[in-house]
Amino acid sequence: MKRTWGLLPAALAAALVLSACGGGSDEGSTAGGGTKEAKVTMAIASAVIGPKEEVAVYAVAKELGYFADEKLTVDTINADGSVAALQAVASGSADITAADSGSVLGAAEKNVPIKAIGGLVQNWPWVMAVKPDSTIAGGADLRGKKIGVISLASGSAPYARAYVRAAGLDPAKDVELLPVGVGAPAAAALNDGKVDMLALYTQAYAVIENSGIQLKYLTNPDIFTGIRSLTFSVGARDFADKRDVYTRFLRAGYKAMLFSAKNPEAAMRIGYKVFPQILAGKTVDERLAADTKSLTAWLKTATPASGTPEQFADWGAISDQEWAKTQAYTKEAGQITGEVDLKKLWDPSLLSGANNFDKAAVLDKAAHYTVS
Repeated sequence: MKRTWGLLPAALAAALVLSACGGGSDEGSTAGGGTKEAKVTMAIASAVIGPKEEVAVYAVAKELGYFADEKLTVDTINADGSVAALQAVASGSADITAADSGSVLGAAEKNVPIKAIGGLVQNWPWVMAVKPDSTIAGGADLRGKKIGVISLASGSAPYARAYVRAAGLDPAKDVELLPVGVGAPAAAALNDGKVDMLALYTQAYAVIENSGIQLKYLTNPDIFTGIRSLTFSVGARDFADKRDVYTRFLRAGYKAMLFSAKNPEAAMRIGYKVFPQILAGKTVDERLAADTKSLTAWLKTATPASGTPEQFADWGAISDQEWAKTQAYTKEAGQITGEVDLKKLWDPSLLSGANNFDKAAVLDKAAHYTVS
């Protein structure tokens, strides 16, 4: 998969869709307690707003005052995928994004000036799905099949190629990847026989199932266990000057994640308040159950695979073993050609401060919160 990383202003402007005022951090006047007020722009690595990180991280932190507590004013822009989002933070058009780890490693290999500062999605979210009556049971049945991916520049394409390679097949010769998007277009492509299977993430499948369509999921090979997905990344050029700002952003974001994990329905209701476009002309009552199910599916990938919100800890941590496996996968998927120097890319030094908050207070608020 070829990607262009030249930070051309015109190309970048075309890639970004402004959804709120933004344009980089602005550390202004000193607030009470000596903390500087700052403006931050978060690039959402998706052209469409939905029940994902924009709700569980941004909307909840904004509505509950977690950003305000940190003296942060945070806006968002939408970027058409992780590559565009990383271009935005590298160029200064945005400050922080949660981008696909493979894209992060790919950018670093091409010397795009970024830093990875904290994990978000912990558990591998991608999986293959077929119709319930399909005879496809695994990799051995893929030869000659058409696989639907979100786009050829999305994380689903390298996942599909790696899945095919794990079966001992050549993804360039033995299968065909077709862009089908997500939601209704992806479901239609599968039902109409345009593709034999889909390569999407779990939250996208939850949206399809909410429409009444049944799917059969294939078991991922062991190679995908332990691979990290979305990772918070920022621009490297001014990283040293904004360390405190990013620590405060992460702390607010992880508090919001904990709240959302404890009370996803309240988080979804908050999401509607901050992003009313999610409702798509329908009422809250019409959409709440399905969207809460979708958000819950996303949260299961973004939080520890075991335990309860009361037990969640070490938000943002990524182990050396996880980075090694993620690098190996990213190389196998063709997103990088060699080893990326993690000492230059990965800086976990902000995570101690980002985890320094009253978790019991967040959980109590989530347990008793009512959205007005």
